[in-house]
Amino acid sequence: MSKILVTYATRAGSTVAVAEKIGEALRANGAIVDVCAVKEVRDVNGYAAVIIGSAIRMGSWLPEAVEFAKRNQAQLRQLPTAFFTCHRLNTSDDVTSRQAREAYTAPVRQIVTPKTEVFFNGTMDYAKLNFLDRTLAKAVEKSTNTKEGDFRNWDAIRAWAESLAPMLQVA
Repeated sequence: MSKILVTYATRAGSTVAVAEKIGEALRANGAIVDVCAVKEVRDVNGYAAVIIGSAIRMGSWLPEAVEFAKRNQAQLRQLPTAFFTCHRLNTSDDVTSRQAREAYTAPVRQIVTPKTEVFFNGTMDYAKLNFLDRTLAKAVEKSTNTKEGDFRNWDAIRAWAESLAPMLQVA
């Protein structure tokens, strides 16, 4: 049985819940899965595939997720890899929104080319943010007409996870 790593970077916890849901869906399909924060992963030896996820801050993946990709670049280039991103902006299907989403992961795609990547609508819970992040989030909310709340689509997250086994060539 192939072992899959689902690793993530989060600021307020939304991305960890998505990573856990992905792990749960993969396990339900028979995979052996480890789910843990990128800061906890020493290396990716022993995994048949790696799924990396991050929240977005200031239009980019969190620094620790990018650093994880850099640190494990040689190994990740040899493994089937997938990316997931949790965000609250650019959620429409128009060209501008798609380009903005693609820009979130462009620096990471220069390090590792994923077999697939997906962008999930996330959450915004001001109570879980520090003062600076809360202030920034409220300013963005005013300028973009986004709202506080949980906008994750658990069915879409599960469906994407279930689609990964053949794509990542693991069984």
